[in-house]
Formats: sequence, structure tokens, C-alpha cells
Amino acid sequence: MRILFVDNHPEFTDVVTRAFLSKHDVVVVATIAGACGAAQASTFDVALVDYDLDDGKGDDFVRWVRATSALRFPIIAVSAHADGNSALVRAGADHVCSKSEFSKIAALLDSALRARS
Repeated sequence: MRILFVDNHPEFTDVVTRAFLSKHDVVVVATIAGACGAAQASTFDVALVDYDLDDGKGDDFVRWVRATSALRFPIIAVSAHADGNSALVRAGADHVCSKSEFSKIAALLDSALRARS
């Protein structure tokens, strides 16, 4: 599975990529601009999106994806804060996996892809 991981905390992304996403092809970007560029340049099966990013809020990226007809992949909100995850869902994220519950990400990825089929 090819995953776009939009998060600006390299310590977190490094640990969870090794611990929970090692079987997948993960592209990590820290900004909305980087996420938009990656999404346009490549194909992803799913995106994991944090709320607080260096150049804005993750819900801006989620709204952009949902408004871009060529991009059709599930989005999982991965903020550490309930308010951030709520904002991501309001913008169009399909699922939530709080950073404190990342051990559940494998099951959620499977569920998101089954729902997409």
C-alpha cells in the first residue's frame, strides 16, 4: 500500500513508520504545499493527515483533495487532539486514528481500503 503521511513531527513519523507501517511504501511530507505536490505527482492508496502543520492546518489539504476530482483516496485524520481530528473530519477525512491510538492503524487502513472498493 502506498501511503501519503502528512505530518511535521519527524520523531513521530519515524517511529510509527518503523513500528506500524513498515510493510508499506510511505511518503512523509511536513507541509500542505508538499502534500499537494506529492498528491499531484504520484498515486496514493490512502493519506494520513495531521492537523497542525508548518504552513497551515491539515483541513486545508483535506478540502483541496476532496475538491480535486482526479484524487480519490481515503483520508485518515491523525491529530493528537480531538479538536484537530474533528476539523479534519468536517473537511472530508473518512476516519480518525488519534496519535495516542496509532497501534490501531493497521486495522483502520484495511477498513478504509475495503470501504473504497
